[in-house]
Amino acid sequence: MDLFKKCEAMVNTVKSAQSLGIYPFFTPIQSTQDHRVIIDGKEFVMIGSNGYLGLAADPRMKETVIDAVKKYGSTCSGSRFLNGTLDIHVRLEEEIAEFFNKGGAIVFSTGFQTNLGIISSIAGKDDILIIDRQNHASIIDGCRLSFADLKKYPHNDMGELERILKSLPEEKGKLIIVDGVFSMEGDLANLPEIVRLKKKYNTRLLVDDAHGIGVLGQNGRGACEHFGVLDDVDIIMGTFSKAFASLGGFVVAEEAVITHVKHTARALIFSASMTPASVASAQFSLEAIRNEPERRERLWAITRRILEGFKKIGLDVGESETPVVPVIIGPDEMCFAFWKMLYANRVFANPVISPATPPGRALIRTSYMATHTDEDIDIVLDVFERCARESGLIK
Repeated sequence: MDLFKKCEAMVNTVKSAQSLGIYPFFTPIQSTQDHRVIIDGKEFVMIGSNGYLGLAADPRMKETVIDAVKKYGSTCSGSRFLNGTLDIHVRLEEEIAEFFNKGGAIVFSTGFQTNLGIISSIAGKDDILIIDRQNHASIIDGCRLSFADLKKYPHNDMGELERILKSLPEEKGKLIIVDGVFSMEGDLANLPEIVRLKKKYNTRLLVDDAHGIGVLGQNGRGACEHFGVLDDVDIIMGTFSKAFASLGGFVVAEEAVITHVKHTARALIFSASMTPASVASAQFSLEAIRNEPERRERLWAITRRILEGFKKIGLDVGESETPVVPVIIGPDEMCFAFWKMLYANRVFANPVISPATPPGRALIRTSYMATHTDEDIDIVLDVFERCARESGLIK
C-alpha cells in the first residue's frame, strides 16, 4: 500500500468540508489578536483567542518588542545550549523563578516543546507517569517520548487516581502530571486532593498551568495559587502564548531539576531559542500581570456574565469555572453547522470535535479577554441565543 494513501483521504475530507462552507480551520486573520478582529475585510467579535489579558494590542507592548528587535535583531540563530542565550533570556528566567518563588526556571521556544522537554528529561523507562485522560496533547506526546510506564485515570476521578497510586511499587520513580485548567472545557483540576495523594504516596507532581497563569490566583500565579498549593507542586509549566501574549514556554522547579532539564532536554538543546521579540513581550506581560490586577478583575467580570448569560439561555457550559467557556453541542456535524451560523453572524469561536473531546460531545470553545467590551458581550449572548434557537439546540 502506498504510504501517501492516507494523505489523499484527508484532501478529500477537507475539500468536502470547504465545498459545504463548514471548514473552520486555518482562517487568515488580518489584524491584531484583540476583542475585535478583521477577517476577509469584515469585523468579527473574537471569542476564540487565548490572549486572556488582551495584551497583544497594547501600544506599550508593541513599542517594547520594537525596541528589542532594534537592539538584538530578529533571531538568535542557534540553541540556548550553544550560541542562542541572550542576557534577556537569563533575566526573564530569573524573574519567572522569583514570581513563583521557585529555585529556578528555564524557557523554551514553544509551550508544546516545553512539555516534551520536561517530561522526557525527567522521566525514563524505569519510571511511572500518572496522567488525567483529558490532559493536553503535548503532555501525551511528552509521556510517549519518555518511554516511561504510563497510567491514565478518568477525568478528575480522584478515587481512581488513588487506586492507581496505591498499586504502584514504592521503589519506582513516580510523577503525576495534570493540567491546572483543562483547555477544552475550562474546568479545574482538583489540585488540593491531588497534592494530598501525592504526599501520601510519595510521588512528584507537575502542573501544566498554561491557561491558568495570569488568570487565576490573587497575584496571577495560576491554579496552584488559586488553590493555595503553590509550595506543594514540584514542577509548574506555563506558556507565553496565552495571557503573556507572546510565544514560548517555561518551567519552574527546584534548582537541581532546572539544571537537569537544561542539560538533558532535547527539545531545548536542539531547538533555536526564543526570539528577542518573544522574550521582550513575555517580560512586558509578566510586569503587567504583577502590576495591573484590574485586567484580571475585568476578565473575571466578563467571565461571570458569560457563564450566567449562557446558562440563562439554556446552553450547556459543562463544568467551566474559568474564562474558557464551552458550549456543548453534541454530534460533530451539528457542531460544524453551529460554528457556521456563528461565523455568518461575525462571531469567531472554535469548534472542537473528537478526539479533542469524547465522541458525541463536540463543543464550541469560547474564551474571553479583559479587553472585551460590554457591547461585545451583548452581541455574543444575542447571537448564541438566536443560533441556538434556530438550530434546535434550545426551544
